[in-house]
Amino acid sequence: MYLGLIELPWWGYVLVALALTHVTIASVTIYLHRHSAHRALDLHPLASHIFRFWLWLTTGMGTKAWTAIHRKHHARCDQEDDPHSPQVKGLRYVLLRGAELYKLEALKHDTMERFGQGTPDDWIERNLYSPHTILGLAIMLTIDLVLFGAIGLTIWAVQMLWIPLFAAGVINGVGHYWGYRTFQTEEASRNIVPWGLIIGGEELHNNHHAHPSSARLSNKWWELDVGWIYIRLLAFLHLATIKKIAPRVQHDSTKEGIDHDTLQAIVMNRYEVLAAYARAVAATCVREVTGLQAQAPMDKKTIRRWLRSHEHQLSAAELHRINVILNASPTLTIVQTMRLELTELWRRSSLTKEQLIGQVEDWCRRAEASGVHAIRDFSLRLRAIR
Repeated sequence: MYLGLIELPWWGYVLVALALTHVTIASVTIYLHRHSAHRALDLHPLASHIFRFWLWLTTGMGTKAWTAIHRKHHARCDQEDDPHSPQVKGLRYVLLRGAELYKLEALKHDTMERFGQGTPDDWIERNLYSPHTILGLAIMLTIDLVLFGAIGLTIWAVQMLWIPLFAAGVINGVGHYWGYRTFQTEEASRNIVPWGLIIGGEELHNNHHAHPSSARLSNKWWELDVGWIYIRLLAFLHLATIKKIAPRVQHDSTKEGIDHDTLQAIVMNRYEVLAAYARAVAATCVREVTGLQAQAPMDKKTIRRWLRSHEHQLSAAELHRINVILNASPTLTIVQTMRLELTELWRRSSLTKEQLIGQVEDWCRRAEASGVHAIRDFSLRLRAIR
């Protein structure tokens, strides 16, 4: 068996393969995703081109195509024309054929022109990277063979499979199918752990859909966003400028009235506010349903899904059970009514700030007079947001 310039024990080759694939996933999450698609950070031209060059060697993906397809995914998320939704196409299909879905979408001129604006269009992109994707992959194969010998072919194969499996498959597939939801976004995004070291923080997919333009994907103290660690290092080296990170909800116990700061905080953190409402009323709903089991049986799982989901995310059978229980309980009807009205507050884009403040104030007054203690307490905490 031909040995390359570098001879390693078997575990050394494993570590090399993991290290090389990790550089690739870091390039995807930092350069393609957070920088190019969402403009959450600006990269120094040197860092930007190093990432572009590495992705040309290891994936053959063009910046414009990846960026356009991802932006379309956000614009059409979990709808019929989402390029890679497991809710539409099925989890198995996205897991096994995710890379193929990217290639098919990249052939659509309308997608490229509408969603691919602001991506590199310089000489090297037009004359090397875009027209000669196979050349980059061939150069990477040659490098692996020269450095590691015959085993270099296996290392190269792992590199070629890494993005189609974990990015196109796991993130786009599992990330919209299984996992936990911190934010009540209107699509099916999920956070999946503990994949952070493997896919660079991209596993925090629900967090990302709640705040797409944030350079930091982690929200809880225990969530690991490796990409954010690298971004902070690049910023320290003056190779990156962080433009935006997801806001954190803050409370001021001295506040009582709704002002512009309160309104802005509610709108910016709307998915977190909605999740907080669900947590606040959960115990009340469980007690109420428990007392009505003879009339309208409902398990705790369905209650949780009801509180954590938007109506279009529920099945017809779930909606039927929910309507039955609502008809049997005035308290749950109030919980549902106030929840729907809370959701509508940030959708009224035609209103002025003063009008929106007035509507939030009106919601709080009615919540505090609703007779449901959990809703009243939530309203008082909502007033303290800043």
